[in-house]
Amino acid sequence: MKHLVILLCCFASLNFYSQEKEPWYDSSKSFDERIELLLDKMSVKEKISQLLNQSPEIDRLNISEYNWWNEALHGVARSGKATVFPQTIGMAASFDIDMMFRVGTAISDEARAINNHLQSRDGKFIQYMGLSFWSPNVNIFRDPRWGRGQETYGEDPLLSGTLGAQFIKGMQGDHPKYLKTAACAKHYAVHSGPEALRHEFNAVVNDKDLYETYLPAFKLCVDAGVEAVMCAYNRTNDKACCGSDELLMNILRGDWKFDGHIVSDCGALNNFHKFHSVTATKEESAALALLNGVDINCGGTYWSLMGALNKGLITEADIDKRLRKVLSTRFRLGFFDDGTDNPYTKIPASIINNDEHRSLAKEAGLKSLVMLQNKNNVLPLKKDLPFVYIGGPLAADVRSLIGNYHGLSPDMTTLVEGVIRKTSPSTRLQYRSGTSLAMANKNPIDWYSGQAKKADATIVGVGFSVLLEGEEGEAIASDTMGDNNTMQLPENQMAYLRKIGETDKPLIVVVFAGCPIDLSEIKELADAIIYAWYPGEEGGNALADVIFGDASPSGKLPITFPKSIEQLPAYEDYNMEGRTYKFMEDPLYPFGFGLSYASINIDNIAISSTKLKHSKKDTATITVHVKNDSDFETDEVVQLYISLENKNLDVPFNDLKDFKRITLPANSDKAVTFNLSVDQLFYYNENGAKLPFKGNVRVSVGNVSPGKRSLELGGEVEEVVIKVN
Repeated sequence: MKHLVILLCCFASLNFYSQEKEPWYDSSKSFDERIELLLDKMSVKEKISQLLNQSPEIDRLNISEYNWWNEALHGVARSGKATVFPQTIGMAASFDIDMMFRVGTAISDEARAINNHLQSRDGKFIQYMGLSFWSPNVNIFRDPRWGRGQETYGEDPLLSGTLGAQFIKGMQGDHPKYLKTAACAKHYAVHSGPEALRHEFNAVVNDKDLYETYLPAFKLCVDAGVEAVMCAYNRTNDKACCGSDELLMNILRGDWKFDGHIVSDCGALNNFHKFHSVTATKEESAALALLNGVDINCGGTYWSLMGALNKGLITEADIDKRLRKVLSTRFRLGFFDDGTDNPYTKIPASIINNDEHRSLAKEAGLKSLVMLQNKNNVLPLKKDLPFVYIGGPLAADVRSLIGNYHGLSPDMTTLVEGVIRKTSPSTRLQYRSGTSLAMANKNPIDWYSGQAKKADATIVGVGFSVLLEGEEGEAIASDTMGDNNTMQLPENQMAYLRKIGETDKPLIVVVFAGCPIDLSEIKELADAIIYAWYPGEEGGNALADVIFGDASPSGKLPITFPKSIEQLPAYEDYNMEGRTYKFMEDPLYPFGFGLSYASINIDNIAISSTKLKHSKKDTATITVHVKNDSDFETDEVVQLYISLENKNLDVPFNDLKDFKRITLPANSDKAVTFNLSVDQLFYYNENGAKLPFKGNVRVSVGNVSPGKRSLELGGEVEEVVIKVN
């Protein structure tokens, strides 16, 4: 054994020495210098190999293998144990900028801890346990039928980009030399279903919608310093997104000065010749992507770059240009240094799913819950009710907590478990599913609806899971590749709700879903409706806190809920007319809406000036008085919108410009102030040009987006008009 230990130490010393003598391992040199030294020693075949997501080892140059494909949408995913935060659409409902930064920080801490432990064990960089993460997804959730909308921050570009940027900052850290992890904004651009057509679909969009809706969130991520951008599967205006000179070279690299690396979605380059017919061969596809800025190919198409080189479609200099971007990220992650000066290599495994992170998951779960209905203030329930009945196919299903692109936590709490923990020892509890997720009962015996009639309150968990909605290959129970083309709950769940709702006792419906569903009938059956999204590992505890009054619900809808699909344009239509709060009239539940247990009043709007000039770069200060007239402490999301009053311009009905999440103790009030600059008062013309607006601007401040439906639901909105010239 003694001789074996000595031998291993010698091998380790030899390996360290071999790295030390290679000039690209010399940390006294700049990264750029070291990259050029390494490039100079690589063969063309070796260079090409490093442009694939599964980059092989180059033993003679002491370059270890690395797989770029890792996931961290709402926690480190498909890896070791990790904290599972609410699905992204749920965290968007928090409208909490600070929380998103803290979530990104916690996720990246755990990612480094997992990787550090792996390195100490065997020194390998295997898939899903690396440091480059293909998150966040900042696509615009333009249509509620899209099953992957759950991965996004909703329908508003400002909300999406702001929350995505904070997530990125938390993921990447603030070290002057090293990245904690490398984040990636995806899927660029104009990508949001139909999921079944994504490999061949051509998203046709006018310039106004492109620049007004589909690009701003990505721009905010680039401004935040995101290390990578993933190009999408589909075409946009006839050009494959991963081969589009307009999207990648002109806008991303040119106008926005993006300096990180671009990675293709997996298999996207193969789609060029197989489905899009923009090229005829693999060599042409590889060349088109390389010349238009794709640095890393997720897939195997880039193995054809040698053939493209031999045919004169590309040059070795083109390969070098792309490889510099790839190597830059690897150097910044610290792969070519010994870790002495990199603080992230010292993050211990003990941080994984620790008390602080579980507490943050609970906070995020609470802030994600949106109460859409509370008839006669049936909620909160008393903890000592004599009999509480729990039902529904998702009340005890861990899949109701996690959504897609999820990790696994050793401590996940379902709705049933949360309710059990909250109620008194003398409360009688029963749980029966009553129906399956998406299939009618084969056994006609009914042992559930009678119990609901006897109970003092019934709590049911209905909705979807990753089996029904999500990405094409994961939604294995969906015949629409993960989309919800009808916006309906499965009929067996609706039949269950109708039967269990035949009672005068309180019925609380908890909906687990990543997309809006048609709640028209459900709101008639239920006394209270809580939209839980996929609330993460602490979801059951968060729900129980709200249901039994230990916390007031405070989430707000990050996407408009239409009354039904009849209110929507065709799914394949990417024009924004009739979509989102900006262009849809009379929704069922408006963007920014969410009820509270507290009685909130917003009034006394005041503005520092009602006249602003672009020439003077004027800014107005807007203040409102927010009062909590209740015995509940609550959070409130105060939202500022503008409406440009010019009938000759095609502009949104309303446009979110700022938001602040505040805490209001019981029976308290607070002044909330916003600064509105003339730089925020602009519009896009039909050519996508951003132009300063002159004329009257209606400024609305409240706890929901402005509109008739918002007021019908009890929303608080104050307005003032300013003149801009």
